Amino acid sequence: MRGVLFRVIVAIIIGIGGWQLGKFIGGRTDASTELTWILTLAIGGYVFGYLLAPYLTIRPWRWVRRRIRVMPRMLQVPNLVAAAIGLAFALVITALATLPLSLLPGPWGKWSPLILGLFLCFLFVPIMVLQGPAVLRFFFSGAPNLPVTRDNRNDLLILDTNAIIDGRIADIIQTGFIHGTLLIPRFVLDELRHIADSPDVLRRNRGRRGLDMLTQLQKGSDVPVQISDIDFEDTHEVDSKLVRLAKTLHCLIVSNDFNLNRVATLQGVKVLNINELANAVKPVILPGEDMTLRIVQEGKEPGQGIGFLDDGTMVVVEGGRRHLNTEISIAVTRVLQTAAGRMIFAQPKEPVDEKSKR
Repeated sequence: MRGVLFRVIVAIIIGIGGWQLGKFIGGRTDASTELTWILTLAIGGYVFGYLLAPYLTIRPWRWVRRRIRVMPRMLQVPNLVAAAIGLAFALVITALATLPLSLLPGPWGKWSPLILGLFLCFLFVPIMVLQGPAVLRFFFSGAPNLPVTRDNRNDLLILDTNAIIDGRIADIIQTGFIHGTLLIPRFVLDELRHIADSPDVLRRNRGRRGLDMLTQLQKGSDVPVQISDIDFEDTHEVDSKLVRLAKTLHCLIVSNDFNLNRVATLQGVKVLNINELANAVKPVILPGEDMTLRIVQEGKEPGQGIGFLDDGTMVVVEGGRRHLNTEISIAVTRVLQTAAGRMIFAQPKEPVDEKSKR
């Protein structure tokens, strides 16, 4: 309802402007065409204003509201230079259009240059800021000392719901490999609270674990943690909001969600995947190596036994079922790397018969 009201108001204002312009033009032509000019420009102005209204009212207001919330991030040299270029474009165009606009009759000749200047400022400045790196490369490609990075990322790291519940991010921070500021969107907090209030016991425990982990990060972490109120009212899915927020702030997402990783990558957003990091730092195990393993459960195939390394890697031991709940020596026969992780296949290392030595 509010959007329709804004459309009608803007349409009426521009329609009145079209009527005045038609009256001005028609008064300087044949009297028989004056009514045609007035009706054409008034109706055209009304239709044009109705279609253009969201871009003059609601969308600029939403953009300004989001930018005010992240103003410290906006006050960077590349963004300020890009905004100055956009302002310069707006002022130059306004100066060129001031003379013809001042010839309009009545108050229109006085106020139309000011209205045009404000409109162009609201148009050019956001465009230049959003396209800051490209604008600076275009105008200052020969300035090697200009602080423009390839992707204009900052030191913010957005945490998604799965990464918070997983909890390994706290251990990674303690190692000192994470630098910057952790950003927790308000809509992620809302999702955590919704999960924590779930009637399902498993989901409720996961949600409460996530909230506890957030408390631990805020109190016991050396990395700053901030809560962001930026939201996207026209988007309902949390993953889509995370990707849009990362693109808006030019930052990274920390997650262990495989689907979010794929969607974000397709849209040019970098994701730090905790599972990929865990797989990357696992010790290298090659076929033929010997190790000691405890068989803790039966495998799917007959005779198989299952054990786990300290990092959680599953080891399938052929013929290991008879050694259930026993620690044995095994020899690695094959290592399989999958999207879900790593699997190791092995077989028991039979002791050498003393009699066979003789």
